[in-house]
Amino acid sequence: MNHSEQTNASNFQRFLNNKSVMALVITLLILIIIFMLNKVNFIFYPVRVILQTVGAPIIVAFIFYYLLNPMVNYLTRRFKITRTTVIVGQFIVLAALIFIGIVSVIPWLRDQSISLIQHWPSYWKSLTEWMNQTFSRSEFSSVNKWLQLNNDAIQKFMSSFLHGGTQNLSGFFGSMTKVMVTIITFPLILFYLLKDGDRVAPYVAKFLPNKMRQPFLKTEVVINVQMANYIRGQLSVAGVVMIMFAIGFLSVGLPYGWLLAILAGFLNLIPFLGSFLAMIPALIVAAFVSPMLLLKVLIVFSVEQILEGKVVSPKLLGESLKIHPVTVVVILLSSGAMFGFWGVLLGIPGYAALKVIVINVYQWWRSTSELFEEEVKVHESIAGEEPNNE
Repeated sequence: MNHSEQTNASNFQRFLNNKSVMALVITLLILIIIFMLNKVNFIFYPVRVILQTVGAPIIVAFIFYYLLNPMVNYLTRRFKITRTTVIVGQFIVLAALIFIGIVSVIPWLRDQSISLIQHWPSYWKSLTEWMNQTFSRSEFSSVNKWLQLNNDAIQKFMSSFLHGGTQNLSGFFGSMTKVMVTIITFPLILFYLLKDGDRVAPYVAKFLPNKMRQPFLKTEVVINVQMANYIRGQLSVAGVVMIMFAIGFLSVGLPYGWLLAILAGFLNLIPFLGSFLAMIPALIVAAFVSPMLLLKVLIVFSVEQILEGKVVSPKLLGESLKIHPVTVVVILLSSGAMFGFWGVLLGIPGYAALKVIVINVYQWWRSTSELFEEEVKVHESIAGEEPNNE
């Protein structure tokens, strides 16, 4: 190779070792991949069908895995028994609890929901009478006129909203095929996750290059710890919130207090937005009864928010994911728009897992790439040139 060729090769090598150029190349490759995937979208149709069929049982199995795995590990070490024995025992207890819930809790929730729908017209009538009395004074004449003109439209909208929500819930729970697939398959998936879940990552690592195995295992451990802490913490917070709301609603005499408390606990699984969503049905029911009850329910929500923000969440959940609230809202809105209910429920942990992967891949790239050697040398030279203050 002559001097001119060596110079060209050296210039090309310096060009490739430029961090800005590499960032542009990586961005371009990502855009090309997204474009190509969009063009061959039909290829992934079978994958989407499979995920729609088995996605729910896999998600449910992973949630129960993170809840039950610590107990399996503890009992296995404490009593020196096999994991299979512990898992079978847990399955028996879990099946008994599910059976009790199906026999007792679900019929009660159904009756409460039907009763709420039946009493909806009377609640609306009492609210309308109170609003007419309140806004009949001269200073509220314009508001009263607007309410009279739009009373039928408002009542129709609220009724359609309530019945529409009920129909959606009925359709969701009435999709027997998906429910049966989930009930039958998730215990099987959960069993093998609890039995062999710890062996999956080391098995996959054997197929990776030697220099990638340790970063891969480190990333897997971090993701597992974060997912476990988030799921356990979020479910614990939701349970405590449900109990606090139940105590508050029952103490102020709110109709359907237990039903609304259970709904509030379930909605609390949605970070940040869940508490505000839970406030809406409780305030509507309270407003239908009396203004004083509405005020009491607002006080209950205020006390609950203070206790949840200052005591419950810091103790049970902490800052396990360390995600900014604005980022949380953006993730919830975007994941909900793309994936619906499961997107809202799993958008935050999914983002956290992706964040861990990106950070660890970047750190591995920094440790293996020549692009950052010059930066390290500059820092070392600056540190060596610092004046001695002694």
